[in-house]
Amino acid sequence: MDGFLFQASIYLLAAVIAVPIAARLGLGSVLGYLLAGIIIGPVLHLVSATEDLLHFAEFGVVMMLFIIGLELEPRALWDMRHRLVGLGGSQIVLTTLAIMAGAMILGMAWAPALAVGMIFALSSTAIVLQTLSEKGLMQSGGGRSAFSVLLTQDIAVIPMLIALPLLAVPVAASLAPDGSILLPADTEAHHAMSLVDGLPGWGVALVTLTAVASIIVAGIFGARPLFRHINSARLPEMFTAVALLIVAGIAFLMELVGLSPALGTFLAGVVLANSEFRHQLESDIEPFKGLLLGMFFITVGAGVSIDSFMREPFVIVGLAVGLIVIKGAILHLLSHIFRLRIRGRWLFTLALAQAGEFGFVLISFSLQLGIFTQNMGQRLLLVVALSMLITPLLFILFDVLASRLKETGEPQPDDHVEADGPIIIAGIGRFGQIVNRLVQSSGMRTVVIDHDMQTIELMRRFGYRGFFGDPTRPELLHAAGIKDAKVLVAALDDPKATTKLVRFARRVREDLFIVARAHDRTHVYELYQAGANKIVREMFDSSLRAGRYVLEESGMTEYEAAIAEETFYHHDRETVAELAGLWDPNIPSAENEAYVKRARELEKELETALFTALAEKRSDAA
Repeated sequence: MDGFLFQASIYLLAAVIAVPIAARLGLGSVLGYLLAGIIIGPVLHLVSATEDLLHFAEFGVVMMLFIIGLELEPRALWDMRHRLVGLGGSQIVLTTLAIMAGAMILGMAWAPALAVGMIFALSSTAIVLQTLSEKGLMQSGGGRSAFSVLLTQDIAVIPMLIALPLLAVPVAASLAPDGSILLPADTEAHHAMSLVDGLPGWGVALVTLTAVASIIVAGIFGARPLFRHINSARLPEMFTAVALLIVAGIAFLMELVGLSPALGTFLAGVVLANSEFRHQLESDIEPFKGLLLGMFFITVGAGVSIDSFMREPFVIVGLAVGLIVIKGAILHLLSHIFRLRIRGRWLFTLALAQAGEFGFVLISFSLQLGIFTQNMGQRLLLVVALSMLITPLLFILFDVLASRLKETGEPQPDDHVEADGPIIIAGIGRFGQIVNRLVQSSGMRTVVIDHDMQTIELMRRFGYRGFFGDPTRPELLHAAGIKDAKVLVAALDDPKATTKLVRFARRVREDLFIVARAHDRTHVYELYQAGANKIVREMFDSSLRAGRYVLEESGMTEYEAAIAEETFYHHDRETVAELAGLWDPNIPSAENEAYVKRARELEKELETALFTALAEKRSDAA
């Protein structure tokens, strides 16, 4: 049973079963995918011909690097340059050299040894970040340092992909007497279309630089007109289509000039990182990236040779443990040099001691280039997978060490740095603009999202940063940072969309402070039930001010009018909060007897409160 639908069903079924189980056990989704692949491949032999699917699934890696590029704003990278270059760069260089030396001692030639060093220098971004977030350690000193190193490693994948072909056996190309570059037959067959075949060296360089420059120029000057054209169609699926077109088109262009598709998409992501379409692109690509990347890890697991492990189990385990020890020693040394506190030092060391998911990518690429033999590649895949499987045990070891340090009175570091999370403002119309201006003028940063492209462009013209997209889409909110946000302002024009947004945000984050814009009193009740903390009726405050002006012109002094306004304001807020408990969305308010009765009582209490407040102030003045 080798049909496509059968194979696809097996892969998807394995993912649906194994990944949630692995997540519940604290192993993470990456290990879940790997275990699923191992079960359906070498254990049960339910799938075959994983090579064909692997080429398709590798597109998930291309999408991952595009999203990583989107998240790397050039200004943010510049602000982090010291930690990225110092801590992250030192870790990559020292680990690469140490493992390369160890591999050469074991008898490996320098070129494959260097490739092994680069591969093992990387750690698992997916496992480490997920675990740090689950344990609430992301804002600790060790967690922030680990994040900096992981970010550096993600960036370093690009030069590694460029460098690996230089380590391959030099049969990939030759020079003709006229100076043109000749590719071997197998490479020509693989790249049926190419812009550099037969060109002299200077021609290849010129075409390559032109392709890279085209990506940068198109990203800077072409993205806005393209999205403006797509927005005119008013079809959400067109944004998904254009996001996929950007990734696929750039990957194809890079293949035409003989460069890594991942390099081109990463570069495009960085160029678009400051664009107002950043979050929209990220939310459109994320589902495809997650699924294809999951398929990539499953195919890697399905291609793992259990026979290779059974032939030399002690060697594989020894190599995995040796890798963790070497990386751990280097990380611990760097934690001393960069003066991390004791608990942060152990968190930093144990969190990053494993190999990572990009190791599978680089190993597969190296096998294609002929840097490794198939047996060596299988051995390296097993070492990477085993080191990742050991990672949960390393975090358990950190928990034990952390508790002992606390018990023995070790001075506690200032690990938990309370950083103000971003303030997300969903909707930047008349209401949201005032909120955003006040908050930003007070020195706080905001993430503004709105589905009206003209409004976003107008904001950017006046120097305010905003991003285009539908704020009610869960994936867009995640891309905007809902999990780390401190405040959400739901200021959409559509009351139903506002309620939907508040309900979803409350479900995702019970601790999130939500300020919501209400259309009328009924909408206030809906927002109370949805979970908003503070609710502001869009016309309430302005109506109060207008009423105060009327009172002043009708004979009251400014002071008396202000007292009446303040009394009405507080009484109305208490009234709304009480009536929200009696309001039933399934019964019209006029037919809800308990609601109507209490509303009348509260209205009489308001009159009494107003007369009492004014009488007291007049007697005080007398």
